[in-house]
Amino acid sequence: MTSDEPQVRTAASPRSLIHHRDFRYLWGGDALGQLGAQLTGFVLPIFAVSHLHATEWQMGALNAAETAAFLLLSLPAGAWVDRMRKRRVLVAADLARAVILSVVVAAALTGHASMGLLIGAAVVISTFSLFFDVAHQSYVPGLVGLDHVVEGNSKLQATQSVAMIAGPAIGGVALRVLSAPLVMVATVGTYLASAFAMARIGHREDLPDPASRRPLRTEIAEGLRFVASEPLLRRILACTSLSNLGGAIGNAVVVIFALRTLDVGTATYGVVLSASAAGGLLGAVLADRAARWVGPARIIPVSAVFTGLSYAITPAAAIVAATGATTGAGAALVPVVLVVGGFVFNLAVVVYNVAQVSFRQRLCPPALLGRMNASARFIVWGPIPIGGLLGGWIGTVWGVTPALWIGAAVMTLGALPVLLSPLSRMTELPVPAHD
Repeated sequence: MTSDEPQVRTAASPRSLIHHRDFRYLWGGDALGQLGAQLTGFVLPIFAVSHLHATEWQMGALNAAETAAFLLLSLPAGAWVDRMRKRRVLVAADLARAVILSVVVAAALTGHASMGLLIGAAVVISTFSLFFDVAHQSYVPGLVGLDHVVEGNSKLQATQSVAMIAGPAIGGVALRVLSAPLVMVATVGTYLASAFAMARIGHREDLPDPASRRPLRTEIAEGLRFVASEPLLRRILACTSLSNLGGAIGNAVVVIFALRTLDVGTATYGVVLSASAAGGLLGAVLADRAARWVGPARIIPVSAVFTGLSYAITPAAAIVAATGATTGAGAALVPVVLVVGGFVFNLAVVVYNVAQVSFRQRLCPPALLGRMNASARFIVWGPIPIGGLLGGWIGTVWGVTPALWIGAAVMTLGALPVLLSPLSRMTELPVPAHD
């Protein structure tokens, strides 16, 4: 949180946030927005592959477009949101996403959809999603007070995990009876409902005095300097950025891999994604316990290694499909292999993220948290659109399955910065000076 953030009010009552009217609207709106985002992320690539016959390169470009804002706008987004009324940002982002997706739906229903339209829409949607996420994360402390901020973040994080499970499952079932454009109509509805819920929040924010603002470049530079000055933080961010690069390379072609190479079907693929996302829920439950078992410092390199190795299970499904083709067992085993790989991967990712984010929050002085998080977001999310383009190129030149193997290799090698660091020999994380 920046130094010019308005003073946060402390909640007067220890009662659960279930009884907090404004938080209920934020929570409900966020749940609908997260569900809409997951449905969009599930349906758009399937529509591109199944209806527009997208090539590997086009899918890479679509994957890059869906995350382009991470690279282009992560650094200034936090400072911009701090200067706006966050509730208005949330409502505007929901309405904008609904409008853009409605254009895609109209084009698809009239036979005018194209990959160019999908890629352009993905860029705009990713931009508003970035502002929604930043505003939503920054809104919680001022809305509920410091006494309830942990409870509020926990409820919102759980909602995101549930949306990751429910979105692909609902999308997969819906695609059995509805066309992809009609499923996207439902997604437009979730964004509109989210905007309505956010608009019902009665809390009014006091914006900082514009005269107290410093140049945007100055605030961004302070966050970057802090990140560069901490050796362990540099290693953690290097690991995370390489892991995201490898994941983006594979994710660029994973839908083509599932639907064309493995021929699992859209409904089955939705079930695979939902079952895999359940690993993230288990990871959230086990994260604190795993940190105590292994050590809060050592759990970071351990979970990083498991993240890369488990991602390699996905391309291994092609081997299972090839060997099982002669016995007839391949079709039944392939979805199981995909679920196992995705489940372990999501579990390891959540354990890793909980550990490294907690370390970052402890390490950073409170006055620098917002700028540090913006800098970290730029470093670890920036490689994602680059990886998407690389994945599309590799899939075009060498094939879809090799692209997934290369993504898994990059992700596994990405663990080296933390594996070869003092974190592997430490049990407890260092206590920052500002404690």
